[in-house]
Amino acid sequence: MLANDIDQLIERLDTIIDAAKSQRSRIGFFPALYRQVTLKIKQSIAENRFDDNPRMNEFTTNFGNRYLAALEAYRQGAKPSKSWQIAFEATNDSRLIILQHLLLGINAHINLDLGISAAETAPGDQLSSLERDFNQINDILAECLELVQPVINQFSLFMGLLDLVGGRTDEEIANFSIIKGRQEAWEYAQILAYQTPEQRQGAIAIIDRKVAILGNTIANPRGFLEPVIDLIRWQESDDIVAILDALIG
Repeated sequence: MLANDIDQLIERLDTIIDAAKSQRSRIGFFPALYRQVTLKIKQSIAENRFDDNPRMNEFTTNFGNRYLAALEAYRQGAKPSKSWQIAFEATNDSRLIILQHLLLGINAHINLDLGISAAETAPGDQLSSLERDFNQINDILAECLELVQPVINQFSLFMGLLDLVGGRTDEEIANFSIIKGRQEAWEYAQILAYQTPEQRQGAIAIIDRKVAILGNTIANPRGFLEPVIDLIRWQESDDIVAILDALIG
């Protein structure tokens, strides 16, 4: 069920997380992070930190509804976007580490959904007035990742290996994904905002294919990363409920 406002969006995320706990499903990892982001956006709206706070409620709800719709389609046996299909199917694969699940959700939601939601919320010439608030959402997501870093380290004792072999910590990898994704999402929004609904669907399909390629890379790392991920996973906790509790704070 879709949300009508940001409060309902938080309620929907809580329901998804609770179900994931009872089923001990990794499908709850991303919404646990996303819940933190949504709560911070709600707080920022209440504190009038955005240029247009009522519009940010609408934007955040539209943005969240794309995730909710994708998850509902997946659960009903229909096919969501390719990007979300990869992220959801990966939650059944015990070989993936926590960071991969979070990155897969971030990839689909930022690289695909964000630009679409911006174009739908502020079509045509309205889009330019949304840019500053658009960037603030991504800043909030980056802040939440700082809170997630200790959680990942708590349950993934060998996560520091990524720093040793790749030169980046898990937080830096995620932040890089967000920054790059935000830039591309805004470029997509600038195209989609001026398209008809029919044109938009064709453009979204093209974007989705591109984002899905990155999703496949995240889910199936190759080269030197493959054995490193395997080693991290070997020492990572399987206590899904404890991980979810820690992620939601």
